[in-house]
Amino acid sequence: MSNPAVSAPTIGVFDSGFGGLTVLRALIERLPRARYAFLGDTARLPYGSKSRRTIARYAVESAQFLAHEQGAEFLVIACNTASALALDAIQQAVSVPVLGVIEPGASAARDASRTGDVLVIATDATVQSHAYAAACHTLGLRALEKACPLLVPLVEEGWTDHPVTAEVIRIYLDELSADAAAHGLHADTLVLGCTHYPLLRPLIEQAVPAGMRVIDSAESAADAAVRLFNGRAAASAASAAQPTEILCFATDSVEKFERLGSRFLGRPVGRVELVDLGG
Repeated sequence: MSNPAVSAPTIGVFDSGFGGLTVLRALIERLPRARYAFLGDTARLPYGSKSRRTIARYAVESAQFLAHEQGAEFLVIACNTASALALDAIQQAVSVPVLGVIEPGASAARDASRTGDVLVIATDATVQSHAYAAACHTLGLRALEKACPLLVPLVEEGWTDHPVTAEVIRIYLDELSADAAAHGLHADTLVLGCTHYPLLRPLIEQAVPAGMRVIDSAESAADAAVRLFNGRAAASAASAAQPTEILCFATDSVEKFERLGSRFLGRPVGRVELVDLGG
């Protein structure tokens, strides 16, 4: 029996699907001795087509499952839509520290940018929320966002190193660069505002202008989580003897989660448990 005084902390990670496994992957690299509970609300995705009220309800139910039923002491909302539209509701619904992915991405862009002008690529729902633009503006940055709806299905198809994907990325970035020039922006930083996009980072870095820095919001969120949870999480993780423990849950499509999840996580996800959070 492990000693509770040195037991590994439990970190809950939530996404509407399984793209958030890239955030979990980055967390494991930084806190390998923690216990992780990941929930993909796959029965109710995509969140982007739902109302703000419905997104908040779904996200709160998922957060409460992780905090109350899995004993998560910290929560990372590895979903850009939920981070944009439901972070306040989640923070009010649970009594543990909660971190989203948008503010860490904006903060990393501020640290990387010399011109103060940044570009953001994300899903249509995230762009329509203007959450990244608002977070960047708060930090004194000018930001231009672009929706790239073809990239998520290309990633899920496994075309992460495919000429078609490279061409789609080039077209999107050429359009974004032209739009930025028309707005008088001198952008030197690109934020990947979707948790699927880290799998495309090599292609994206080949397509951006020389010298442009690419910010992975999954890594930025993991870095912010280590800072936020530092103290008890880092100390407990350092003192715990057990290796990383990962529990994965999904509300639907368990087979697809198990099949594609390892691509995002960089290791086998193991058995995924089906859970029912209601309608």
